[in-house]
Amino acid sequence: MSVDLAREVFTDFQRINQYVDILADRGIAWGLIGPRETGRLWDRHVLNSVAMADLVADGATVIDVGSGAGLPGIPLAIRRPDLTVTLLEPLLRRANFLTEAVADLELGDRVRVVRARAEDHDGRYDVVTARAVAPLPRLLTWCLPLMGSTGELLALKGSSAAGEIDQARQLLQKRRLSAEVISVRAHPSAEPTQVVRVRPAR
Repeated sequence: MSVDLAREVFTDFQRINQYVDILADRGIAWGLIGPRETGRLWDRHVLNSVAMADLVADGATVIDVGSGAGLPGIPLAIRRPDLTVTLLEPLLRRANFLTEAVADLELGDRVRVVRARAEDHDGRYDVVTARAVAPLPRLLTWCLPLMGSTGELLALKGSSAAGEIDQARQLLQKRRLSAEVISVRAHPSAEPTQVVRVRPAR
């Protein structure tokens, strides 16, 4: 079922299918994906990662903070070939995995891997994204410098999304930022995903 949905979501199905094969093989062998996740790679990881694809502006520069196995950055780059994506990952083993995956998928012309912590990286991006990295208050302290004055954060969250915004309220007000929870789907038949969108207040 999820594979059928992915065929409709991804124009380049061959490439995203190759990435899922990498996750199911090397991702598990390297300890980046749990063995029990094999049967849930399409719905829980790939479709979940691209649920917010339509929230990203055309031609945007995107940084995936704490990219890990490349989620959501690699599926997003495959789903949206107009984007330039940076996969930011501080751990050597994960950064090496990402470098190999990007090379195998032939995405090197618009996807790069940077081994660094978010707080040590000095780039500026249109969109900062993160998935299962940290609670929103801590995530914001890491990601706000990467957003600059005009960028936005799209954080993939679960049922805790609204509560995390409440926890970050003071910081959001201090930095004059607005935050909202948006429920999105990669496909009308896919499971909904909660995204916390943070951007300059208007």
